[in-house]
Amino acid sequence: MTKLTPGMLSARASTLSLRQQALSSSVASIPAPVSTATASQPLHRSRNFVLADMEGRDTRDNRACASCIAKLAPNEVGQVNWHLAEDQACKLCQVADIKPEAFTKPFCDFLQENPTIFHTVEYFTHKLGQLGFKELSSRDSWAGKVQPGGKYWVTRNGSSLVAFTVGKAYEPGNGVAMIGGHIDALTAKLKPVSTKPNKAGYVELGVAPYAGALNQTWWDRDLSIGGRVVVRDEETGKTSTKLVKLDWPIARIPTLAPHFGVGMMGQNNAETQAVPIIGLESSRNATSEALGPAGSFVNTQPPRLVQLIAKQLGIQSYSSIANWELELFDSQPAQTGGMDKEFIFAGRIDDKLCSWAALTGLLAATNDEDEGSIKLVALFDDEEIGSLLRQGARGNFLPSIVERTVEALNPDTFGPGLLGQTYAKSFLLSADVTHAGNPNFLEKYLGDHVPQLNVGIVICGDSNGHMTTDAVSTAILQRVGKLAGCETQLFQIRNDSRSGGTIGPALSSMMGVRAADAGLPQLSMHSVRATTGALDPGLGVKFFKGFLDNWEKVDAEWH
Repeated sequence: MTKLTPGMLSARASTLSLRQQALSSSVASIPAPVSTATASQPLHRSRNFVLADMEGRDTRDNRACASCIAKLAPNEVGQVNWHLAEDQACKLCQVADIKPEAFTKPFCDFLQENPTIFHTVEYFTHKLGQLGFKELSSRDSWAGKVQPGGKYWVTRNGSSLVAFTVGKAYEPGNGVAMIGGHIDALTAKLKPVSTKPNKAGYVELGVAPYAGALNQTWWDRDLSIGGRVVVRDEETGKTSTKLVKLDWPIARIPTLAPHFGVGMMGQNNAETQAVPIIGLESSRNATSEALGPAGSFVNTQPPRLVQLIAKQLGIQSYSSIANWELELFDSQPAQTGGMDKEFIFAGRIDDKLCSWAALTGLLAATNDEDEGSIKLVALFDDEEIGSLLRQGARGNFLPSIVERTVEALNPDTFGPGLLGQTYAKSFLLSADVTHAGNPNFLEKYLGDHVPQLNVGIVICGDSNGHMTTDAVSTAILQRVGKLAGCETQLFQIRNDSRSGGTIGPALSSMMGVRAADAGLPQLSMHSVRATTGALDPGLGVKFFKGFLDNWEKVDAEWH
């Protein structure tokens, strides 16, 4: 959530992820099934197997009943453990029933394995491809490519994603049930010239804060580096991007002991006093020669970091690295905590939480013969800095996808009238995390507006239009909750506090659709580490699936 103030598979191949380690230790001895799938046509998986996130996991975590295992594809059976103790539940049964507890570990693994926005988009498109969604290119015509019953996704800049399904009973003018969220998070990005003079024997790294990062919560954290690297093939002249992440801490922003009389919780200079150290000077590893010809990008970056990134990606010629977008991220694992493991402690919860739950809800949504609406999830970049870039919610990404989809479905009748009819029957659920009640600061909350963890979605209001929720949209979401068997909560900030903002007002005004802001609660918003409920990811999946599945029914109840 933005605080309003005045002012790809290649990466997985480059470094052993947690998933790969589990795969190598638990299923390496299982003969690989014969498959006719290609890189452009991925092998489709069983839906519950994908939603349970069983692929490549340690089979000790993949316990299922015989009934569910019998429904799996042959290449999935070898990754599932048949042995259920009396006190163990079948993960596949839990997912089929949308039990919130079934989604706790998949969400924690997702957070840990996809630290940057580029990895997040790659993760989502991989899941979509496994369940039969097809990619649409914005550069191509969609004529004849979008059909009732079809499932699709579109990306922009590798950092924003729109995925949608078209109801089998679609008719011209039918509405769109939309969930919009953001997948960017507070971070610190490497500067265009990130080399800094060594001081006191340390190698330092030039970074710039993205949104509210480099605040005090970032000091003394175990930080790593990841993102995307632009590579130009010197033989073919073709340019592409590769994803990279380092799976160990490489950077740290050290604090100063209180003996020096400098307050570390005050206003410290972000340019000179929050500089990460990434190593020590070493004559053994130092290089006096430039890594590339004059003017090369790699000459503007710390040489040992360039060498490390190149090694991770298998790049032989340093000068083939044309540029990169790398960032720092907290490397501590996302994990459950509390006496009953009722919490999730993790980085980047804002807002991987609602986005992951929304996309998972779309994957779990029904696709019955009598459904005629379009079900859509849009996940944006740049929300934390105002959403004004082309991959942000204030760009034309979502409206253009809706318009092109309606045009492709109705080539002979498409026009302003049909588009207006579509928007009039549509609804936008702007999904962003909100504030859980902090027991140490309850005086900052309204007494009857204190969201709790592990309860359910929070419907957020704001009298000054920072949220798009009104009485009608609140009633709609409460009705959705009732149909889906989900409890809803309410939140509004005190009059003497400042509200945050979301993508809801901009998108709803752009398209003219009914809309509401709602999200899952968390503690420690805008900290490098935050807390949510262990059941909240699954509660989000259940509610978002319920919204997508029931929108037609709810809309038909209104005059």
